[in-house]
Formats: sequence, structure tokens, C-alpha cells
Amino acid sequence: MAALGIVLILIFLSGCAFVYRKRPARLYETVLARKQTFDAAIVPGVPFNNNQWDTVMKGRVIWASLLYRQGVIRNIIFSGGAVYSPYYEAKIMGLYARQLGVSPKHIFYDIQAEHSTENIFYSYQIARREGFKSIALVTDPLQSLLLNRFTRRKFRTKIVHIPFIIDSLKEYNHLNPVIDPLPAMTENFRSLTDREGFFRRFRGTMGAFIPWEGKRKKEGPL
Repeated sequence: MAALGIVLILIFLSGCAFVYRKRPARLYETVLARKQTFDAAIVPGVPFNNNQWDTVMKGRVIWASLLYRQGVIRNIIFSGGAVYSPYYEAKIMGLYARQLGVSPKHIFYDIQAEHSTENIFYSYQIARREGFKSIALVTDPLQSLLLNRFTRRKFRTKIVHIPFIIDSLKEYNHLNPVIDPLPAMTENFRSLTDREGFFRRFRGTMGAFIPWEGKRKKEGPL
């Protein structure tokens, strides 16, 4: 019984290592090896609570800004409405990105999305409107893995995943730019948990309310 427990723990740790370290490193190295660059990157939002970013938002925004400075991505589409706090997640991330050196003219905002699948869908629409032809997803390792099937099956233009590498971000832990969040605040805010029950929120997470182009529920190429 003890041996079985050890085996299960090892399997779990191996899975964690794959999700959080091996897969992100492999995907990033592939992008560099192929000298791939992208017109834009989608960065899904995170709730802004207590007037400060949390570690997930920090990781996503800093990683996107690093890829921007490296020339891997030329524009950033921040996505996220005022879902669980009275601040548009996309706009908050944009404020931080500007403090990190990303030019405002290279930042775009989707403030409609309330779920991760919608982050991708509405950002894809922005990419099409702006004439972008190549696109990446820049997020944390776990969300990247969870959205992998969705991005692969629902969009005719390939969305390349570049999740952040935890070890690579450690040297940037000291970065904590100060922003004024007021420009990102919305009026008459109501949290999603007050507007929708659990099962409707779950359906939204699964993409049930996305306004797809046709019956096949798949977006055409950019």
C-alpha cells in the first residue's frame, strides 16, 4: 500500500513537472528554433483584487512584455471584462504592460470576455479586424494546457501556445510597477457570481455562449 502511494506521488510530481516546466520550455524553444514571430499575442485576463496584481497576472504580463521586447510578438491583445472585480481585466493588464515598456499603439483590448474560451474567441475577432495573420497565446502553463484542445479545434488559423516559463520569470520577481487603476474601472459593476448561477458559469467556461460564425462552431482563417 505504501509502495502504491509512492508511485502515485511520483506520477503526480511528474505530471506537474511536465505542465509547469517541460512543456513551456519545449514550446518556447520550438518558437526560437523556428524563428517564429507573431503579429499578435492573446493574453487572457485575471481579476484585479486589492489594488494589486497577483502572481498569475504578473507572470502573464511580464512574459508578454519580454516576448514583445524580443520581437517574438509585435502586438498584444489583452482580454478580460470586469468579471469578478469592478476593473476591466484587459485594461488593468494594459496599464501594467505600458509601465513595462510596451508601446500603447501595440496594445489592443477585448473587454467582452468573461470566460477563458471567450478570451480566445473575442481576441481572435480583434486580430481579424486589425489584419493580423499570425497569433500566439501567452498565458500561464496550466491555462495553456486546458485551452490547448479548444484553440486547436475551433480556429482555422493556428494559435501557437507560448506559456510562461516559471524559472525564466524568477529574475523579474522584483518588478512591481505602480499604476493608477481608475481608468480601468467600470460603473454599475455586478460580479459574475451575482449575475449567474454556477451551472451557467460552467457552461460559459465551456464556450456555450460564444457567437460562432456558423453551425460548425469554428472560426475561419485570419
